Parts: sequence; C-alpha cells; structure tokens
Amino acid sequence: MNVKKRLHQIAISCLICLLALTTVSQWPKHVQAESGNGNSLNVKAKSAILVDANTGQILYSKNADAMLPPASMTKIMTEYVVLKEIHSGKINWNTKVNISDKVYSISQNREFSNVPLRKDYQYTIKDLYYPMAIYSADGAAVALAEAVGGGDEKKFVDLMNKTAKELGMNHTKFVNSSGLDNVDLKKNRAYGGPNSSNLITARDLAKLTYHLVQEYPEILKIASIPQMKFTAGVDKPIQMVNWDWMLPGLGKNMKKYAYPGLDGLKTGHTDLAGYCFTGTAERNGHRLISVVMGTGSEDARFTETKKLLDYGFDQFNLKTILKKGQAVKGHETLPVSKGKDKEVKIVAGKPLELAVKNSENANYKVSVHLDKSKLNQDGQLKAPVKKGEKVGYLMVSDKGQHGNDFIYNAGEKVPVVTADQVDKANWFVLSMRSVGHFISGAFVSAFDAVKALF
Repeated sequence: MNVKKRLHQIAISCLICLLALTTVSQWPKHVQAESGNGNSLNVKAKSAILVDANTGQILYSKNADAMLPPASMTKIMTEYVVLKEIHSGKINWNTKVNISDKVYSISQNREFSNVPLRKDYQYTIKDLYYPMAIYSADGAAVALAEAVGGGDEKKFVDLMNKTAKELGMNHTKFVNSSGLDNVDLKKNRAYGGPNSSNLITARDLAKLTYHLVQEYPEILKIASIPQMKFTAGVDKPIQMVNWDWMLPGLGKNMKKYAYPGLDGLKTGHTDLAGYCFTGTAERNGHRLISVVMGTGSEDARFTETKKLLDYGFDQFNLKTILKKGQAVKGHETLPVSKGKDKEVKIVAGKPLELAVKNSENANYKVSVHLDKSKLNQDGQLKAPVKKGEKVGYLMVSDKGQHGNDFIYNAGEKVPVVTADQVDKANWFVLSMRSVGHFISGAFVSAFDAVKALF
C-alpha cells in the first residue's frame, strides 16, 4: 500500500471518529423518560416525580406530564378545598352534615374503602374529614363534597376543577370527589360517562401537595395518624388503620416500611390506576414531596417512594441564598415620595432557598421584581409606607447543569417587603425641600453659566 492511499484511509477514519463524537455531544441531556439528577434510580412506576417542598424544584421526574387515573389521591384536592372552606369561615369543624341516599349507598359498599354512614344521624365535618384523610373513606369524601356543594357533588367537582386551574394544574380533570372510577360508582357517578375517571399528572399532584402542606400544614397532623377509632353513629367503634404503610407507629408488621420523617400523605388504588402514593417527609427542616403512579403492587408504591426520598435526602441540601430580612446587593432601598425619609430599605420577607446537589457548587442568580402598581412614574413609593409592606418579589434561578426545573416555571417567589415605616412628611418639611431643590437648581445653572465663559 502506497503512502498516499494509507494517508487517505487515516483521514477517513479520523473523520468518522469526529462525526461520532459530534453526534454524541449533540444528544439531549435527558434521552430517557426519566429526567433530573437520578436517571439511575430506575423507578418502577408509570409516572413519578420528586419535588423539594421548600423551593418547588424538581429533583427527579419520569413521565411526570402523563395524565393518569389518581384513584384516591383525588382526595388530596377534596382535603384542600374543604380546608380552604374552613379557613374562609364558610364552614367549621362542627358544621353538621346530613347523609343523602347517594352517600349512604356508597358508604355501605364493602368493596370500597369505607366507614358505614347512617341517614338518621348528623355528622360533623370533623367526623367525616378524619376517616377520609386516614382511612380513605369514599362515602365520607362524597358527604363532605355534598356539604360544601350545597347538597350536590357536581357543584363541588366544579369547585375542584376551578381550584386546579387557579393552582396551575393544567393537566387535570376531575369527575368526582372520591377518586373511584365511574365503572364502579355506576349510578352514583357525578360527571362523565360510565367508563370515565379522574385524570391528573404527577406534576399536578406535586403542585397540589405543595400548596396543601404550605397553606394548611394541619393536614399533616391528621394524615400522619397511624390508627384511629371511628365512633360517630356506630354502636361499636371501628378501628381505622392508615393505608400509608410508611408512617412510623403502625406496628411491627409494618416496621420494614416505616420511613423516618414521613408524615403523609395519600395512597390510591383502583384497577385502572394501579397502586399509587403521594408522600411527603421532612428532615432537619428539609421537606420533600414524592408521587408515584401506576406501580404494580401495594408493596411497590412504598418501595419506589423510598427510592425517591432516599435520593432526595442523601443527594441534596438546602442552601439559604438570602436570610429573612436580608437585602439583595444592588437593590437595598427604594425611594419614597413625600416621606419623612427619602428612601426605605427593602428586604426578603422570608428565606430564599435553593436545593443544591451535594457534589456541586451552588450557581445561582437572584432577580428582583418590583410591583409597578406600588410605584409612581419616577419609580418611587408614595408615603406613608408601612413596615412589612410587600413591594414585589424575589426569585432565584439555578444556573447549574440541573437548574431551572421547577413545578412552576418561574420557581418560588419570595416576597420583598419594606424593613421600616416611613410616615408622610408635613407641609413644612416638603416646603423646605422644595426651596432646597430650587436653590440647588439655581446654583447649578449659575455655575454652568460661569463655566461657559471660560
């Protein structure tokens, strides 16, 4: 083989290698259905997500936007709406609830998860809420829906769907309040055809849980009760054992599933949905939210959840970017119009945090977004200004290789508030300032005129 031919072959081989390397470098970062930092987790579920509950960051996801039946995880929305009604003062824990024929029929079905309800007994909201949250009682869930919906579950489902839109749950559709499939509810279905069911994504369930635990943290005190006796309207108390096997305190038979720090939230199972679980756990102030949908067994929904939570707690730590009351460099103050003070200090209304992988350095950017409706045309606040008045919000974006992935695209918004009170200046102070401005302006004009002579 002559030298020229040999050189030609070497050149072709180098070109092939270069093309191969270029192709590999252009592959997308997440070529599998799994994404985030844990592609090796191999979570055995149709859909899954792991979210940092403090920041809303997604630490792991798998088919997180697939709309699937959630089964009794539907009740997380029922829990949220009822708590919202309680906090608004429309109902309270002692509000009396009558049992309709429909609710009675559902509650007597032994194929469902239930406590039996009587038509000749008035239950309180609390009597029904605890069985729903702990024992996943379907009849109790529908009874609560009718209580809030003025006797009509459909009105409550409308409220569920409205609330979902308000929370940015853009891939969710509810047809009932319990999570049962219509094929099982038969004539007791609220909306949809005989084969319809609720549909939701893992991402949307994470959004809902994120709001539930932040806005109404009392849910965790209820959902974490391992066992409780149901006594309302029954001759013999019914022992309700929580379906969440990962709760500590369920006894030695469930000890292998117990997960330190886990305090909720909701299981689900139907033939269509498979075995599902939305879990949440907290360690040293660091809370995680996990969702697994469509696992193959009752055992698997907990073992797969453990994979996710172990990954989150072992691999990530919360980094405080700004402490509560700390100012952002370059945005320390805002000018104040007609105030005793000409400016006011602005600070973070609560800590600004970011979940950072242990093996990486934090690489972030903090942005300040002022509420323009609070400012005049000159970008000033108008006196008087109250201490703690919200004037905008802060956001942090992770510029690292795993950054910019949140359940909400913009990430967590931390309020920017005023650190001090600024009273309105009296007429004398304002007059003297006007005179001062006039003299200062006249001096500058005179100086410029003299300067022009030389």
